[in-house]
Amino acid sequence: MSIINIQEKFKLFSDFWSPKKVGELNGQQILLAKLKGEFVFHKHDDEDELFMVIKGSLDIELRDKTITLNEGEFYIVPKGTEHKPIAKEEVHIVLFEPLGIKHTGDVIAAITVETYDTI
Repeated sequence: MSIINIQEKFKLFSDFWSPKKVGELNGQQILLAKLKGEFVFHKHDDEDELFMVIKGSLDIELRDKTITLNEGEFYIVPKGTEHKPIAKEEVHIVLFEPLGIKHTGDVIAAITVETYDTI
């Protein structure tokens, strides 16, 4: 294992909504993603999902409220909770998720990624 510089890793890709794996620990994966625009409403029946904002501001729309995350903040979406991330401007995030999680959970969409590239 070596030191991972998150800012350097973000410079290696430009695509939105396509997380890149930068590490694994204890059955979890650490992903970096750039977001812009709206994702799709989806849920993960068996997995919690942590969103940590590194750059920008991210809205996570739930069915009953909207969570707004700013730089340096994180939110854990509980398993089974429908959510839709929305990035009005480009946002950089770190995600902590179980290794077997599906990108768009219970929804298949044009934006769905089957496997994450490792950078």
